[in-house]
Amino acid sequence: MRQPSPAPPTRPARAGSGRRLWFDLHSWLGLKLCLFMGFVCLTGTLAVFSQEIDWLLHAPMRVADGGEQASWGAVIHAAQAAHPDWELEGITAGHTRLFAARAQMRLPDGKRRFVWVNPYTARVTGDTGWFNTQRLLRNTHRHLMLPVAWGVPLVAALSIPLLLSLLSSLYIYKKWWRGFLKWPNASRPRRLWGDVHRLAGVWSLWFLLLIGLTGAWYLVESLGGDAPAAPTLQLAEGGDRVAPVDPAAVDTAVQSVRQQWPALDILAAIPARDGGSILFMGEADAWLVRERANNIAVDLRSGQVMGRHDGRALSVHQRIAEMADPLHFGNFGGWPIRLLWLLAGTLLTGLCFTGVYLYGLRTVDSLRSAAKRRPA
Repeated sequence: MRQPSPAPPTRPARAGSGRRLWFDLHSWLGLKLCLFMGFVCLTGTLAVFSQEIDWLLHAPMRVADGGEQASWGAVIHAAQAAHPDWELEGITAGHTRLFAARAQMRLPDGKRRFVWVNPYTARVTGDTGWFNTQRLLRNTHRHLMLPVAWGVPLVAALSIPLLLSLLSSLYIYKKWWRGFLKWPNASRPRRLWGDVHRLAGVWSLWFLLLIGLTGAWYLVESLGGDAPAAPTLQLAEGGDRVAPVDPAAVDTAVQSVRQQWPALDILAAIPARDGGSILFMGEADAWLVRERANNIAVDLRSGQVMGRHDGRALSVHQRIAEMADPLHFGNFGGWPIRLLWLLAGTLLTGLCFTGVYLYGLRTVDSLRSAAKRRPA
């Protein structure tokens, strides 16, 4: 009886083959998406200080720190008095103490402009167009100036290759935790830029993870998984006639709010079109939520509080949605946090372009080596 031939021995897997696959994935993602991802990272990084850019460009936004601020009623009155035929849609406190308060107003033709009011003297400093550097950078970063239904998913989908790049980098960079203080070796370009790429990578790991996760959340939202909006009290719409707001009633309303909700730091006010009520929004006890999550409405005729919503009462789903923007843009802790976000965003943007440069250097080295091995 013929004995079956023994099975051929299995070839042992090559050492490091798994690491090579991760390296190829990392290189492929960087090569194919470097320009797109780099552009999105760059616009997002600049957007962190977009209001400061506008402050430099537009003189009406700039004021000197004048100490005690004027009342909300006085600031609102100044904006309405300067343009009585414009509709006041809302007013926002100055971004910092060197910024004027911003009144968003609608013109009779439907266009919008920002009217700037000195928060210390309650005098109008000028007005600027609605479409500014902040809007340009935000719209470009968020949806590439495309229709929102298309642009947001397209940009948010970059979170997937971003997180894959993070995962693959941890796999291919052995003992990466030792690289935080490793100074780049400048002996040759490829080694120099490789060390720069790795150094920037380890220092921006936390930021890459944060941006990847918040970007993934935006993708979930754009595909239908968004949370219900934070509840906001609805004011009377009124008819075609827009009534001005009584500044004295506004100041009385502010006093009432401070008595009933002392933790609320009012940062924005939205009057009803009929001038009979006003909605205040700002920061309170809830951690990492947008201003709109803390809101309280007051009837300006009676001075009675119509109702309020505290950001701490949001559901888990809503809290995740509210946290995404502050974490993504770093606008929750003043200029030190935003400066940190600017530096981390710069590193992330640099990673996109140094990665593809490294790919080019490796390609050139491979071609040179092949040319040397080729027989004359």
